[in-house]
Amino acid sequence: MKKVLKILGIFLLLFIIGIISIPFLFKGTIQDKVRYLVNEHVHAKVDFANLDISLIRSFPQASVVIDEFSIINFAPFEGDTLAYSKKIALDMSIKELFKNASEPISVQKIVIDEANIAIKTDSLGNSNVDIVRKQEDATETNPEEESGAFTFALDHYEINDSKILFRDDISKTLLAMTDLNHSGDGSISGEKIILDTKTNTEASLNLDGTKYLNKNKLQLDAQIELDLENQRYSFKENKAQINRLPLEFAGYVQLFEKYTDVDLSFKTPSSDFKNFLAVIPETYVKNLDGVQTSGDFSINGIIKGKSDDTYIPKMDIKIASSNASFKYPDLPKGVKNINIDTKIKNETGLVDDTYINIDNLTFKIDQDSFAAKGSLRNLTKNMIVDMMLKGTLNLANLNQAYPLQLEEKINGIVNADVKTHFDMQSLEKEQYQNIKSSGTASISQFTYASTDTPNEIKVENADVSFTPETISLDKMQATTGRSDLAATGTIQNLMGFLFAKQDLKGDFNVNSNVFAVDDFMVSEQETEEEVASTTEDETMRIPSFLDATLNFDTKKVFYDNLELQNTKGTVKIKDETAYLENVTSNIFDGGMALNGNVSTKAKVPTFDMALDLSKIDIVKSFNNLELIKGLAPIAKALTGNLTTKINLNGNLNENLIPVLTSLKGKALAEILNAQVSTTKTPFLSTLDNQLNFVEIDQLNLKDIKTNLSFDDGKINVKPFEFDVQGIKVTAGGSHSFEQNMNYNIKLDVPAKYLGSEVGNLISQLDQKEANTMTVGLPIGLSGNFKNPKVSLNTDLAIKQLTQQIVDKQKEKVKGELIGKGEKVLTDLLGNSKKPTDSSKTNSNNTEETLKNTAKNILGGFLGKKKKKDSTKTKN
Repeated sequence: MKKVLKILGIFLLLFIIGIISIPFLFKGTIQDKVRYLVNEHVHAKVDFANLDISLIRSFPQASVVIDEFSIINFAPFEGDTLAYSKKIALDMSIKELFKNASEPISVQKIVIDEANIAIKTDSLGNSNVDIVRKQEDATETNPEEESGAFTFALDHYEINDSKILFRDDISKTLLAMTDLNHSGDGSISGEKIILDTKTNTEASLNLDGTKYLNKNKLQLDAQIELDLENQRYSFKENKAQINRLPLEFAGYVQLFEKYTDVDLSFKTPSSDFKNFLAVIPETYVKNLDGVQTSGDFSINGIIKGKSDDTYIPKMDIKIASSNASFKYPDLPKGVKNINIDTKIKNETGLVDDTYINIDNLTFKIDQDSFAAKGSLRNLTKNMIVDMMLKGTLNLANLNQAYPLQLEEKINGIVNADVKTHFDMQSLEKEQYQNIKSSGTASISQFTYASTDTPNEIKVENADVSFTPETISLDKMQATTGRSDLAATGTIQNLMGFLFAKQDLKGDFNVNSNVFAVDDFMVSEQETEEEVASTTEDETMRIPSFLDATLNFDTKKVFYDNLELQNTKGTVKIKDETAYLENVTSNIFDGGMALNGNVSTKAKVPTFDMALDLSKIDIVKSFNNLELIKGLAPIAKALTGNLTTKINLNGNLNENLIPVLTSLKGKALAEILNAQVSTTKTPFLSTLDNQLNFVEIDQLNLKDIKTNLSFDDGKINVKPFEFDVQGIKVTAGGSHSFEQNMNYNIKLDVPAKYLGSEVGNLISQLDQKEANTMTVGLPIGLSGNFKNPKVSLNTDLAIKQLTQQIVDKQKEKVKGELIGKGEKVLTDLLGNSKKPTDSSKTNSNNTEETLKNTAKNILGGFLGKKKKKDSTKTKN
């Protein structure tokens, strides 16, 4: 007995060792198999992070796990990921591990986790799933090797927590299935395989820009019979659910060499009107428990026929409801008299002959009834729309009858009686003569309140009339906050805007007594809160869908802290840009005219303006305009009137206010008449203290013009001249918007104003010359306007004065010499008796005069210097 137990123990030990060691021994076989398949059959980059084999995980079968499996396309989809899976698990018989790389391995179970599959077809018809190597590109193999691959005799398969994307650029189809979970169990019945499958996912479907499904929940329990020999796939007992709408369907799909044969039918299992509510996404209908319904709702459809390059299966789908109603238990009103009669049909098998008929669609809320009918034909090419809408709808009743739970508060009464007929090509090509519309629409007592608007918007009434040629806004009166608007105009392409994704085009005339810009802007505090809670761009944007011209006439406009009166002009809006033309207004007791544009198309908004300010009050403009504060800080000390023409461009902040440091442009400024107050700015106060011969406080500036240019936050002032109490002043330089400055000023000062320091120099002049002689006094200004540095260069002024006096004396001596010479000539010509003595005397006198003059000039300097030295000695 002990011997038997010992043998069993050894056998068990060997078995355990085998279970543990076999995966390591045969890991290379499976890896070789995968790489063999890739090299022989796939034209793409296939990779995986790790391959693991276990005999314990799925004992008595072997388990193979592939981690981080990916397939990446080559051209023309180079770099795109066709498929990725975090983990793929395969179960197979242990004997499969003993096969070499070229022999087929049979798999009984496969589980795919967290897969992302993206199937794409571009506009040229290339598909990224065409990755099977062509025969001429494949490595030549023996016939026995050609079948070397994985073969599937599946008992079970799963796809968990995965995503599938299908995009076809030719048909403009986009299908996305997210949160996909699918499983199937197989059984064999003769030569046929029966699959029991379960699927649930969220699906989004977009066809040619129209969303038909948007994260709608889909569930399918299907029993599928696979006749592989005849390639016929039959649906036995099948139940589907779209959102909460149940459907039953049956039929088959059979593949032939040249076409596919389809025969499918589906219907709602019951006629309860709740089926209709169940179609609507749960987000919008909320809980259907307790909802009272009456009447019926049904969907019945047949899709039958051949599908090939020319034909599609014929179809006949009917959606119907008769005298139905519903009421939510916690809402005061219900919706009643609901009638639906809609058909989707194709009777020829040609895709262009598919059409939708809305023969009847009516409903009633309280006393308001609404009706529509029409048709959509030629769906795949140039769709033809024929619609009629008629009825009255009180918007306040909507959330009393239906659980909309809108964040916005909407009220108002809508009346419509409109007919329209058009084709999509006419809309797209703007051939409005082919669009036939007639009727009227109006809205009254409309109110709208939202967190996105600072004030409630009220529309007292708005009337729109439809004619074959145009759509007219006959009247609109609206108010919000302090603002009021009255508008009329025409809309060129309302149908193109609604159905063809065109910009809304029109011409409007707008009048207003008061227009406050902040009534249409989110407050700064709200914007900051939004910025703190989100990273989205909070910059104000001009609507991208507008292509309109507005002629406006407003008595008062309030913008930030500005008040503009009698504002008139034209604004054209297109491509996220507002073009301002011939805008005029009264501001700061003067006039304003501007032309230019504001664009929010780029990430950072920009503007380009030509601004003309005429005879505006300097004090009011400085206190209210940051631009004036930046361009002319000295204006703070002025009272009077200013005229300026400014051409500038730059960036705008999120509230569409100019960013001063980004400005570029030029300006011509003219001070018409202004008084100066040195106490209002340290700059002038400091200068006034150092110029004791000028009373700056008593200055009266008049008709002073200067040219400015600005770029990269720096304002350059070209030198300009003006007169102050008889003193000629030349000024020029630059400063920044941060108030740093670098200016040079020159005053042509009367020499006598320089004081006792130049007294000896001036004494060389006669009284008239002393009173009229001037000298340039350079003044340097640096630092900033709040803490200025003033530098008076009196040494240079005295040096210039000295040179002027020397030049003056030279001229005087020269004149005396010429006079003496004339006398000598006269004496000679007059036969003087003692010419030689006379000449000697004159020569001596002239020489003496020159010496005395030079001595006097130098004596003045030396005497002055000497005086300073003697002073120092005394001290």
